[in-house]
Amino acid sequence: MKRWPGALIVLVLAALLYWRYAGPTSDPQTPLAQQRADAAALRDPALIARGKYLATVGDCAACHTMLGGTRYAGGRSLATPFGDVPAPNITPDPDTGLGHWSFDDFWQALHDGKGRHGELLYPVFSYTSFTRVTRDDARAIFAYLQSLPPVPQAATPLGLAFPYDVRSGLLAWRALYFKAGEFRPDPARSAEWNRGAYLVQGLGHCNECHAPRNAFGGITQNGRLTGGQIPQLEWYAPDLSTRRGGGLEGWSARDIVDLLQRGQSAKGAAFGPMAEVVYNSTQHMTDTDLQAMAVYLQSLPPRAVAAAPAPLSLAASGGRGEKIYTQHCADCHGTDGNGVAGIYPPLNGNTSVNEPTGINAIRSVLLGGFPPVTAGNPRPYSMPPYAQPLSDDDITAVISYIRRSWSNKASAVSPADVAKLRQAPND
Repeated sequence: MKRWPGALIVLVLAALLYWRYAGPTSDPQTPLAQQRADAAALRDPALIARGKYLATVGDCAACHTMLGGTRYAGGRSLATPFGDVPAPNITPDPDTGLGHWSFDDFWQALHDGKGRHGELLYPVFSYTSFTRVTRDDARAIFAYLQSLPPVPQAATPLGLAFPYDVRSGLLAWRALYFKAGEFRPDPARSAEWNRGAYLVQGLGHCNECHAPRNAFGGITQNGRLTGGQIPQLEWYAPDLSTRRGGGLEGWSARDIVDLLQRGQSAKGAAFGPMAEVVYNSTQHMTDTDLQAMAVYLQSLPPRAVAAAPAPLSLAASGGRGEKIYTQHCADCHGTDGNGVAGIYPPLNGNTSVNEPTGINAIRSVLLGGFPPVTAGNPRPYSMPPYAQPLSDDDITAVISYIRRSWSNKASAVSPADVAKLRQAPND
């Protein structure tokens, strides 16, 4: 019985802490006249058009649209290592969407990672990046979403198990891995660099995939844009530095723009999740914005150069791997690994071939390679899947051969790696 007073004090303090950091932050007492004026301003066609472009840059439809469903109506469940989290309906439906939301509610979600009633949002919604979006851009996006036809579609149930379904537990996570704050231009940098930084760090939320995550799903500051395995999707998003040791080492601004705009560049093609990003988002961006992103990425610092892996034995790769490559790969990618410009991507020096895990090469051989259809490349050439004709040992041999041939100096893969990824999800 003597423990009750202490327990009550802890509960009271926890309640106060939750209210202080997770309670509502928007003002529910906005005068009716002001609400009407705000609603009228949100119907401005120019604002809506700008918001449509910004929502495309942010690739909002990718998460908030289920396969075969209405754009932005939700219904898609996003897989995480902790369980599934549903992406909500963000059309203006009053019962299942954002119909009753004010702009302040929307800003609170985007900037602070809190729902309409102050509930903490799970960071599968990328507010850790979207917090950098300016208030003016957020208003334009909200205006566009409010202009959409309302679609009644309720979210699927939350699929998180205890204790991850206890939202108050996010307080500790947020203290470690989230800091709210709009993007602030660097006065020492050019306007172009700042625009690129804003797009990459904020709306583009590139760091959400292109960074390593720890066991708690957090990204540390020094891991930003250094590459990482995408949770649950079993693809590797490469380091984005173009300097020595970077995942895009040697890439020009033109290479970056071509990949984001056409889905293919002289250095490689977009496959897997990145193909979806190009299809839904980056191909629709202006040349000016894409160039700004390239300028920013080229300013990322060099990385530490990894030690050279041990040589491959001829039995493991040099003989068998080369034979399989000659039989199945050389006709398109060339005996020199340089591919055919604008048609078949090079494997020599290819970022996806050389990434540290080997995941991307394995997945591409198992599932095939399918670049996105874009305005600049409306009929891309694809690669057939080899999951059926090639065994785990065959795929191990040929990928290990490719990762150590020509200028490539990546490590070998193992049959266990291939077997594991053969069972991985295909989307």
